[in-house]
Amino acid sequence: MRSVPRRTSPAALLFVVGLAFFTDSILYYLLVPLLPHYAKTLDLSQMEVGLLFGVYAAAILAGTWPLGRLSDRIGRRRPFLWGLLGLGTTTLLFAFASSYPLLLLARVLQGLAAAATWTSGLALLAEGYPSERRGQAMATAFAAANVGVLLGPPVSGFLTEGFGPRSPFFFAAGLALADAAARVVFLREEDPPSGERVGLSGLLGNATVRTLAGAMALGAALWAVLESTLPLHLDATLGMRASEIGLLFAAAALAHTLTSPLMGRLSDRFGRLPVLRVGFVLAAFLVPVPAFLTTKATVALSMAALGVTASFVMSPVSPGLADAVEAMGTRSFGSVFSLVNVAYAVGMMAGPLAGSALVEAVGMRGALAATGVAFALYLVPLGRLKPVAAPPGTTATLPPR
Repeated sequence: MRSVPRRTSPAALLFVVGLAFFTDSILYYLLVPLLPHYAKTLDLSQMEVGLLFGVYAAAILAGTWPLGRLSDRIGRRRPFLWGLLGLGTTTLLFAFASSYPLLLLARVLQGLAAAATWTSGLALLAEGYPSERRGQAMATAFAAANVGVLLGPPVSGFLTEGFGPRSPFFFAAGLALADAAARVVFLREEDPPSGERVGLSGLLGNATVRTLAGAMALGAALWAVLESTLPLHLDATLGMRASEIGLLFAAAALAHTLTSPLMGRLSDRFGRLPVLRVGFVLAAFLVPVPAFLTTKATVALSMAALGVTASFVMSPVSPGLADAVEAMGTRSFGSVFSLVNVAYAVGMMAGPLAGSALVEAVGMRGALAATGVAFALYLVPLGRLKPVAAPPGTTATLPPR
């Protein structure tokens, strides 16, 4: 059974997928500093601005499952390349959009491009790396995406102030060209995945897949809750300026970026479940902490600690799902990573709603304490899981059940 695309080395594969994730993330965050510009020039309401973010998640939810299933049928390379079409069109539309409908169209295409890039990219890594190296490879690709998260807003703000609101997207166009060259040059055509394909019911019928997908949703919801509630709390209680709040979240993102590959490597060495359980224990204790602190310095330290916690929580999930699918005797990596994207998008959408409702009902401290309790309770299904056994004939080296 061929697990690596022909003539594509694992190092080249990781470079291409990491660059793709970085480009996708930085383009997403280039928009953030430009929101006031679009709101003024197009006379947008708060609801219309919110819809710009909502349609992105909706496009991911609509596109990720069919694109993942398609990659299981025809191979990973073509859907991965198709993501470039959406990326390029998105960049041009953002640069020259003169109406709100064009902005909405750009966000929809951006979401579809992200669905194609992430589902196919993770599937490529799952096939290109054996189980004992898969965690570090995927976590490294995620770290590349986090660099895009860190650089996107400041790069966009600097370019906009210096060269005008179109300049960030000209910069993005250059990145997209480099990304396109890497995908075309380094990725070779491969045969479609062999073996039986597993559908949604089959995936959700597997306890490991189901539980790890839930862990991914909780990990996404964690940051969605903090991003939607903590800034208002810090402004009201500590008088923190917007720039200071931005630096706090940047500190968390930096800590997550630096530690993500390490946690992936630890999950390769000691198993996915031990690392994941440590992350959920840390989250149960650390998520409520920022609401109880009274100085800016201690809040900054707690945010950095939460960034490390996010690495414990997020890094083992994707390789763990790949291991579980492989143990089922199938190569339906596209389908399982579609499920990951859906879980992540659900967490992103549910987190702000649940967090805001809790803040209004029980206050900030109660809301974050309740979030911590949710992580503690999820240790029960995580505790019931057993390590995934490697099927005969694979290169995985996980312990038997």
